[in-house]
Amino acid sequence: MEEKLVTRFAPSPTGYLHIGGLRTALYSYLYARKNKGEFLLRIEDTDLKRNSKEATQAILEAFKWCGLDHDGEVTYQSERFDIYKKYIQKLLDEGRAYYCYMSKEELEELRAKQEAAKERPKYDGRYRDFKGTPPQGIEPVVRIKAPQSGEICFMDGVKGEVKFKVEDILDDFIIARSDGTPTYNFTVVIDDALMGVSDVIRGDDHLSNTPKQIILYEALGFKIPKFYHVAMIHGEDGKKLSKRHGATDVMEYKAMGILPQALLNFLVRLGWSHGDDEIFSLEDLKKLFDPNHINKSASCYNFKKLEWLNAHYIKTLPFEEINHQLKELGFDLSVYEKAEFLLDLLRERAKTLLEIISGAKSIIEVPKSYDEQAVNKFVNEKNLDLLKKYANELSSQSLASDFESFTNEFLQKNDVKLKELAQPIRIALTGTAVSPSIFEVLEFLGVEECKKRMEIFSKRIIK
Repeated sequence: MEEKLVTRFAPSPTGYLHIGGLRTALYSYLYARKNKGEFLLRIEDTDLKRNSKEATQAILEAFKWCGLDHDGEVTYQSERFDIYKKYIQKLLDEGRAYYCYMSKEELEELRAKQEAAKERPKYDGRYRDFKGTPPQGIEPVVRIKAPQSGEICFMDGVKGEVKFKVEDILDDFIIARSDGTPTYNFTVVIDDALMGVSDVIRGDDHLSNTPKQIILYEALGFKIPKFYHVAMIHGEDGKKLSKRHGATDVMEYKAMGILPQALLNFLVRLGWSHGDDEIFSLEDLKKLFDPNHINKSASCYNFKKLEWLNAHYIKTLPFEEINHQLKELGFDLSVYEKAEFLLDLLRERAKTLLEIISGAKSIIEVPKSYDEQAVNKFVNEKNLDLLKKYANELSSQSLASDFESFTNEFLQKNDVKLKELAQPIRIALTGTAVSPSIFEVLEFLGVEECKKRMEIFSKRIIK
């Protein structure tokens, strides 16, 4: 029987969900879904001082917003301390781990010697085979008996064969602190093994943890999963992505008016490709994604590319989906008449949902003020009179539906060009010189509303 493919995402709730973390989660999710496997979510909250419930909630909200569903209940490491203690005791009983009674003073003395000799700081194994009476007043840590020579090798799905020389990177590392709490590498191994995780996709900042984890898998008799270490996302300056390059919190992108479809499409392409294709729906990716095709080199973050993708999804997603995301931002377009018509007016040129909201409000709401620069540039006594005349004649066309034909006839009759009237109309209706086609704005607002706004504008503007 073929083994079920199981992946996981295991963030620490010490802050927001970073977009690099979301990319890792996305890769893990897609690989599981493609292979009809399971994608699990585990919250690594053993650091009780640094963790916060708010951060945990933020991670879960980000997953919900992005539409990444996970299988089964969320696992919380803070609820699993008894399990970890059991396996620590197992290793102690089998002689694969031991209590280390090294004092703080001993450790400082050892570090000073190693520093003076320009040696790598490492534990020297002094309590590895200790059989004497434990010193008084020392709460011991538990260390694993790691190999002392040789190589640790594994085949990485991204990097190929990876080799670590034991003497260069390892010592008998701690698996339980003096207060009994387990360390990160230990809990990860226990949980991945007991949860049946077959494939671990994670950032290559975890690469140095892998040899330690392999030692623990072997000591505990667990099957070692397949590892895929993904190169970091870099800013355009080539340095690791951070806040100085722009937003790194997933939910900041929501607040900026980025669609989750665009963000996921953007992130999957930061390190993975399928020919020259650029646009991928989540359903496409569930069929196409293969972690063996992840690039070895770091990817470069490009916000303009994200905006381009966002504009594509704004243009192409159905009204219901766009409006659902608008409602997430506190703006419901569906309460207005001709809502779909209005969205179609705005979506062609919008790069973000905030631009949709701003554009919609500028059309729906009667202007409270007018762009002074636009008025000075585009409005004069002659075309203000022309605008008044246009409004008067428009009122008699109470059933007018083709505003373009009506306007062209008006221009021809008065021997003027559209450019002399278009901007005054636009400013009168929206308060600015920027809007969709004036004919479509006229159609959306209707005769009476347009006439009212033109009259208000004419009274306020004195030339």
